[in-house]
Amino acid sequence: MIFLGLDLFPPQASTVALPIDLIYIYITAVSVFFTVLIFALVIFFSVKYRRRSDAERPKPIEGNHLLEIIWVAVPLVIVLTMFVAGAVVFFYIFHPPKEGIQMYGVGKQWMWKFQHPEGRREINDLHVPLGIPVKMTLTSEDVIHDFFVPAFRIKMDVVPGRYVQTWFKATKLGEFHLFCAEYCGTKHSQMIGKVIVMKPEDYAKWLAGQDPASPMPAVSMAERGAKLFQDLRCVTCHGGTLSALGPKLEGVYGSTVELEGGKTVTADDTYLRESIMFPTKRVVKGFQPLMPTYQGQIAEEDVLAIISYIKTLTPEAAVTADAAASAKASSAT
Repeated sequence: MIFLGLDLFPPQASTVALPIDLIYIYITAVSVFFTVLIFALVIFFSVKYRRRSDAERPKPIEGNHLLEIIWVAVPLVIVLTMFVAGAVVFFYIFHPPKEGIQMYGVGKQWMWKFQHPEGRREINDLHVPLGIPVKMTLTSEDVIHDFFVPAFRIKMDVVPGRYVQTWFKATKLGEFHLFCAEYCGTKHSQMIGKVIVMKPEDYAKWLAGQDPASPMPAVSMAERGAKLFQDLRCVTCHGGTLSALGPKLEGVYGSTVELEGGKTVTADDTYLRESIMFPTKRVVKGFQPLMPTYQGQIAEEDVLAIISYIKTLTPEAAVTADAAASAKASSAT
């Protein structure tokens, strides 16, 4: 937004940018209006009702109920409109659509590392398609960072040991600044990246490695997570058999898990991460706290990959895998 030759706002490049700008403009306009009005009335009353002589005795002032109702009701209505407008935008931002692309980001002194589910990995660059919702799951490896894209009007603290979610839908093509908006150390000012918004067909080519300027993609996050699951011997205790030392993971994501002590928890990304890093904190009912901690042994990107793999372990997939194993065993005999 340009006013008197000055660029007051970054470009509006997401669906939420205009509503947020309108709220700020509304709040600023109301603040300026009442500031000017109050100062003008103070000056006017200071002149009009000044004492003209020491002998002057002003008339007593009587109350005015209508005036009191007005100066209470009018600010109340104005503040309520600000609250309602802010609440509507707040719920829009914090309730991402079901459809869209899931991406993952890790903040680290002093860089942003991003992962696409298909396997592409980036540092300080994030390629996204135009007009398609992008849901971000973010965490930090060390200190508090802040994922801030001014043109999208999104700003989210990224906290160590916790997953936070935000989302956006880009409405303009081009490159847009990405900052860390939380002081995170001596090179905080160098933690700068960019979000590159592409046409969906160009993004698909880039993702598939058909762009000559981009390298070929790696394996998907779920495939990499499956390999880590095997390499770390997770399958030994989570094999899904009756004698397994750990709970069955097929269909666990999104389900309600019963814990020792009678409590329950929803198995979301944060719970799965906690179970990997701090397995004895919330133990599943019927199992012993035998699992070792992987805190400090695997990187956050690896944890995200393992969680992506666990999400694919649906009951249907387990049945298919068991059938395939049975068929292989039958053919071998």
